[in-house]
Order: sequence, then structure tokens, then C-alpha cells
Amino acid sequence: MRKNIKVAAAQLSPVFLNKEKTIEKACGAIKEAGQKGAGLIVFPEVFISGYPDWVWLIPNSKGAELNELYLRLVENAISVPDNSTDKLCEAAKAAKVNVVIGMHERNSETSNSSLYNSLLFIDKNGIILGKHRKLIPTGGERLIWSQGDGSTLSCYDTSVGKIAGLICWENFMPLARNAIYELGTQILISPTWDKSPNWIQTMQHVAREGGLFVISACMPLKMDNIPEEYEFKNLYPDGREWINVGNSAIISPNGKLIAGPLEAKEGILYADIDLQDIIKAKRMFDVVGHYSRPDVFNFSINQKGKN
Repeated sequence: MRKNIKVAAAQLSPVFLNKEKTIEKACGAIKEAGQKGAGLIVFPEVFISGYPDWVWLIPNSKGAELNELYLRLVENAISVPDNSTDKLCEAAKAAKVNVVIGMHERNSETSNSSLYNSLLFIDKNGIILGKHRKLIPTGGERLIWSQGDGSTLSCYDTSVGKIAGLICWENFMPLARNAIYELGTQILISPTWDKSPNWIQTMQHVAREGGLFVISACMPLKMDNIPEEYEFKNLYPDGREWINVGNSAIISPNGKLIAGPLEAKEGILYADIDLQDIIKAKRMFDVVGHYSRPDVFNFSINQKGKN
């Protein structure tokens, strides 16, 4: 197991509903991470190209308004692969950095008009390793995103170790976590929109439970990041500055914070990690090893896709 690996969590705001400029910003962050010696950089949930926070503000009866917002969202979403992923792959290869980035993904295998909340995995050679589609959106998010399936629950061997991802409240799902643990994951990527102190506590629990490193990247978003053309902006309380303050963090296998939380600002968090700490953490508790009890519990994953 390698020692002294540097990893990064990019707490950055997208250029809201502008795919081209958001990709440009992501490529700049990838370059910076490479220059600072990071072997992995993680971006927030749906970084490309912004979290649709209007789902918590606009009632579904406002169909015309929601249709226009959804159209803009789809127009600025990603198909895997496309020109946008090509640019990200080129940036990863040039910087020699593994990249995990959140995105709105079009269902290009069928209608090309529905969306998934997805993570894209790119290795340091600029090769797409795969993607993970969020298994189930939460609350109002269900009006935007389709449900993923077990075919994208995967773990990838990279130059920084075995990495896998769960998006936001998927991390609350015990069986989803168990699937990730059984794959031998060493670094869990957990992009989120949840900025709460309870979320940080959850991430610390997951790191301890799984005996792995957790990188939680959350999107900081200010009122000023939303262009004036979007009328839902007027539904926030007067005087509000921040829609989301971020609170990204990097956590060790013993549940300790080793970088962050970073609050109410943009920035890239860095942390040096040692994969041997995983073995030390699992001496007393290895949830899918000596502490598992397969004679009592059965576990399986349906990895067949819906299409």
C-alpha cells in the first residue's frame, strides 16, 4: 500500500447552468491540483452545471416555469462520452490526476431527455473508468432525476488506491454502503448538497464503519452565482447571501477530520493520506472481514441495468 498520497476536495461553485464555462473552471482546478502534487481531485454533486435548488422552491403546479428550467438543465448536461468529457480527460491526463466529478447526465442510451445525478470517474491517464448514477433522488429531486441501478455500483483501481462513490443521501443507505465496502473500497467519494453538521457526523461514522478515507465535496453557492434571468432567485428570503456554505471535508478511517470543513468560501482542500491507516483501523473492526458473519447474513447486489 502506498504512503503519502495527496488528495483534494474542490469546494467550487459552477458557472450556473453554463456547461462550457463550468468545464473550463473544472479543468483549471484539475491543473492546480496536479501542480500541488495531488493524485486525486473530487468535485461536488452535480458540479456540471449546478444544483437545481428550485426543486425546493417552485411547486410542481408551475409547469411552464419548471419546463423552461428543465430544458436549460438538459441542454447543459453531459452525455458520456462527449466533447465535455473529452476536455476533462485531457485535463486529467495533462495534470496526471485522477478525477471524480459530479454531473447532470443525459440518458443517451435511450431518449436523451431524462437526467441522472451521476459521478464520472477518470484516471490520471485521461481514461474514463466509469460512472455512478445516484440510486434514488431525495424529496423534490425526484422531479428532476431518474433512479440509477446496481449496474453502476463499482469500485475502480487507480494510482491512489481503490475508489468508489455514493452521492449525498445514498450514504444513508446501509446496503449501499455495504456494497461499497465489499468491493474493497479504500477511498469513498461522497459528493453532496448537504452542508449540515449532521452530515459531517455521518461522514465520520461512514469512514469509521467502513475503515476507509472519505472525501465529501459540497458545492458552495451564493445568491450572486444565480444569474438574474432566473426568477426563482426571488423566492429566497431578502438579504440572503449564501444558498449553500459548503462544509467540504476529508476524513480518515478512524473518523477524524484531516481537512475542513471549509465554510462559506470557495477553495480546494488538500490532505496527505496513508493507505496503511486503513489496515490499522480494521484491526478491531472490519465490517466486511472478521466482523461480518456471513453464516448469519446474506448480501447480494442486482448489477443488471434497467436497459
